[in-house]
Amino acid sequence: MDNSEYTDKMTTLSQVMNTLSERGIHREFRMNEKCEMKFENSEKIYQPSELTILKTYRFEGDSNPDDNAVLYVVKDNAGNRGMIIDAYGADSNYPGEKFDEFLRDIPVQESDEYNF
Repeated sequence: MDNSEYTDKMTTLSQVMNTLSERGIHREFRMNEKCEMKFENSEKIYQPSELTILKTYRFEGDSNPDDNAVLYVVKDNAGNRGMIIDAYGADSNYPGEKFDEFLRDIPVQESDEYNF
């Protein structure tokens, strides 16, 4: 079975982050300790319905499961684009279920613009 739709040419988190930065995406959406999702350098608190996931990249460490990470390219309703980065598995950056629930509720609209 061909899984080419899930295979990106760039294989490391840093490669993808560098390419996104070159395209003007260098800020992050982050969940704080109050379980509020905010855009870096902003006080706006987002609800999942105010965001859209445009692309998901998964990275798996060859020899160390601690190297597992996922990067989401996200845009808000105002057109601001940024990233959500999370280690996945036992070492998630965000403890508890709130982060996972928040992510599951964000609409997904995969964009070919980020297939590189």
